[in-house]
Amino acid sequence: MEKGTLVEFRVQGDRRLGVVEKPDGKTRWFVVDERSQSHSLAPRQITYTVSGQTYKPTEIKSFQEQVKDYLDPSSLEIAWELLVEDGETVTPKELANLLFSDSDATLCYAAHCLLSDDKMYFKQKGEAYEPRSAAAVAERKHQLEVEALRAKGQQEFLDRVEQALKGESVEWGRHDRHRIEAVEKYAALLADIVRGGVNYDTVARAYPPPAPVLETMTMLGRPATPQGAFQLLIDLGWWSPHENLFLRRSSIQVQFPSKVLEVAQQRLDFPPADLDSDRLDLTHLKVYTIDDESTTEIDDGLSWERLSDGRERWWVHIADPTRWLEPEDELDLEARKRGSTVYLPTGMIPMFPELLATGPMSLIQGKVCCALSFGIILNQAGGVEDYSIHASLIKPTYRLTYEDVDEMLELGAEPEIEAIANGATRRKQWRYAQGAISINMPEAMIKVKNDEISIDILDDSKSRQLVAEMMILAGEVAAHYGKTNNIPLPFRGQPQPELPPEQELLLLPAGFVRACAMRRCMPKSEMSINPLRHAGLGLDTYTQATSPIRRYSDLLTHFQLKAHLRGEVLPFTADQLKEVMMTVTAITQELTMVERQTNRYWALEYLRRHPQQVWQVTVLMWLREDSNLALILLEDLGLQLPMSFKRSVNLGEQILVKVSHADPQKDVIQFQEIIYQEAQSAAN
Repeated sequence: MEKGTLVEFRVQGDRRLGVVEKPDGKTRWFVVDERSQSHSLAPRQITYTVSGQTYKPTEIKSFQEQVKDYLDPSSLEIAWELLVEDGETVTPKELANLLFSDSDATLCYAAHCLLSDDKMYFKQKGEAYEPRSAAAVAERKHQLEVEALRAKGQQEFLDRVEQALKGESVEWGRHDRHRIEAVEKYAALLADIVRGGVNYDTVARAYPPPAPVLETMTMLGRPATPQGAFQLLIDLGWWSPHENLFLRRSSIQVQFPSKVLEVAQQRLDFPPADLDSDRLDLTHLKVYTIDDESTTEIDDGLSWERLSDGRERWWVHIADPTRWLEPEDELDLEARKRGSTVYLPTGMIPMFPELLATGPMSLIQGKVCCALSFGIILNQAGGVEDYSIHASLIKPTYRLTYEDVDEMLELGAEPEIEAIANGATRRKQWRYAQGAISINMPEAMIKVKNDEISIDILDDSKSRQLVAEMMILAGEVAAHYGKTNNIPLPFRGQPQPELPPEQELLLLPAGFVRACAMRRCMPKSEMSINPLRHAGLGLDTYTQATSPIRRYSDLLTHFQLKAHLRGEVLPFTADQLKEVMMTVTAITQELTMVERQTNRYWALEYLRRHPQQVWQVTVLMWLREDSNLALILLEDLGLQLPMSFKRSVNLGEQILVKVSHADPQKDVIQFQEIIYQEAQSAAN
């Protein structure tokens, strides 16, 4: 190659021009570019040779300026149209003649630049270029349009993200939502980390981000990890810092499908015919509904009456949602899919649409309501002497809270309430005589409103015991009716526990420690289409029937009982009921897990917000005695949490602690023991 020859070569993909200076060994050449930098090039690195004259490095810039005037990519389309029909190949020199009617060095190099950069009209074939087919060009144009639209969409998305990050209001487009929803699914993997106690890095490796998520996170300069995705959604205002990931990772549907809401509205506007046209009219009875003040689904009420023969009859009235739906219709199938109402500190997710659940399905004070009423006569000991079950009409008289009832009992203000309480006491005594097992542990009720967390302990008051006993009584009666009439029902049972010997229990501190030891021995409850003994309740047969608005298994009991009372064919055969129960049991287990995890999250968040608070705790049981890891009870909150001790402690020992570290997102809580003097100074 002659000295002074101008050649094109690439440096990291960039086009460069240089002048040949001298050989470098047998095959390579030293080339000097316009910056006077020397490059040693092999022949294969030289992508074009400018022929016709020699140049100096100082002339390269001028040559490039001359070439610039001819670099119009649109001119290639004209050349392609002329050449495509015959499929003729073209060299840079031939293209220069075709486009510019000349082929000097500058024009030939311009033609080479156009052809080598082109991805639309020509493809290289040796040292020449072949025109692409009309179909290939059309497809390529379409691809470029799509890419341009995509690039435009990405830029618009970036602009909206920038707005959101500044706290400005943003109207997200449909494609934006798809992109963010993919990020949501990936961020929800954090729930798996908490649930399984898995290391963050392990989850990130096990679940690499899907392509759309990786693209989004990379585009925004964020780490493509579940934590990075979670933080992005918070920064965008799409999620709250306390987003319920357990709920998002579950199959629980927060919103009802529009079709189900339409059906609910239709039932409200055009009530279906009542299949129980001969309902027993009990509107003369005084009916008390007793619930927490915040309860909106009111599904049970209580009455008492003195019969003409002097005997007493207790009534347990249960809301009758089957008045508004039939087995296998849209409302029933949706309730079955949900399994039960979900109760979270932040609010509830109902099993039925609220316009029905809190409206005509509920037992509303002052309104005539459809119910399933259990009339029960007790013997002197508290056992069931006689009973009857009726589809009924009632008119709730009083909407009471537990506190109202406790006050009434204390003042003796309402004889009927007192009579119901007496019946409940007899029932409880009778059940314990049948072997019922009482385990009293404090239970925390956590509420979150406007980011304020409150934790109260559900006290085992007379009013709560009264309601609980009456609900258990109705469950026993419903199960007994099912057993007597050979009706398949979702019976509930609990195997007899193997409790520690009394001498062993007496060695444990009385109270919570002993109750905790007994609780550990209690086997899980079971469900069956056949009657089972419930050892914990002390009942030979039992089913739940008192929350049909809130528990699907209770609704099944209502469907079966009411059909039998009408003398109709049961809506569910034994096999069908068993299949439905298996589905519902799996769903309700998931719901219970989400409720438990959500409550724990907010409990840890509450403790995180009170790092200086001193808590009195009781050491309940060992989790790992060899490493001093125990379960403690925070008595003021009713919370049971793990704590690792730095010294030997005894079960039942009461100590003072503070929170040293809490991270609800990672499900981490650590306490430190403090001495009495520190506690006093902290309190002051």
